Amino acid sequence: MNTLLLDRTTWDFLLDSKGNIAIASGAYAVGQDIASAVRVFQGECYYDTEQGLPYLSNVLGKNQSLSVFQSQVQDIATAVPGVAEARCIVGGMSYDRQLRGAVLFTTTSGETSDVGF
Repeated sequence: MNTLLLDRTTWDFLLDSKGNIAIASGAYAVGQDIASAVRVFQGECYYDTEQGLPYLSNVLGKNQSLSVFQSQVQDIATAVPGVAEARCIVGGMSYDRQLRGAVLFTTTSGETSDVGF
């Protein structure tokens, strides 16, 4: 599975040595697609408003159970093509209220990896 390679800081396209848009492959590509899927607010994708996490209605400023959030992230991650299993691990919240954690995943080809959030 291939996807466009994105800069980890700006989430913008990266170029290869020839100036073309770079491509990611393998478990890295699947992890990047999981990270993209988890960052989408439900209703944000105009072509499919059902995609994404319900950040505005259920997460931000709400007293939601951590296990419910983890389950929602895992559901989003397992819907990504190439993902066989996914598990959301929440590491904690920083002083500036930024949630830290990771999604541990196994691809359909048996590779295991993780992607942070």
